[in-house]
Amino acid sequence: MAVRAVRGAVQLERDDAGHMRDQVGELLTAVLERNGLAPDDLISVWFTATPDLRSDFPAAAVRELGIVDVPLICAQELDVAGAMPRVVRLLAHIETDLPKSAVAHVYLGAAAALRKDIAQ
Repeated sequence: MAVRAVRGAVQLERDDAGHMRDQVGELLTAVLERNGLAPDDLISVWFTATPDLRSDFPAAAVRELGIVDVPLICAQELDVAGAMPRVVRLLAHIETDLPKSAVAHVYLGAAAALRKDIAQ
């Protein structure tokens, strides 16, 4: 079993705690499903949010999914002029037998424009 990293992002429509939890929950669920993973395969998850998102911590969505024993951390994304607004990104460290080339990085909705080279 190898340790791999999987990326993902979602753009929120608005800065609202319930909306953030729904969208981040959908993002993490998609990461797990597209990579054939279970919550026990998660080692840790880093979240970043653009500075215009202040209503909640992205990690709160993961706890609502019942994932309570995985280390999570949130940070603020760099405030770069012209960057896409209202974006939550994740970097999940996982245990998997997948080769690096087979890891599915998940960019939902408009966030797919962030990484057209790896978005699936």
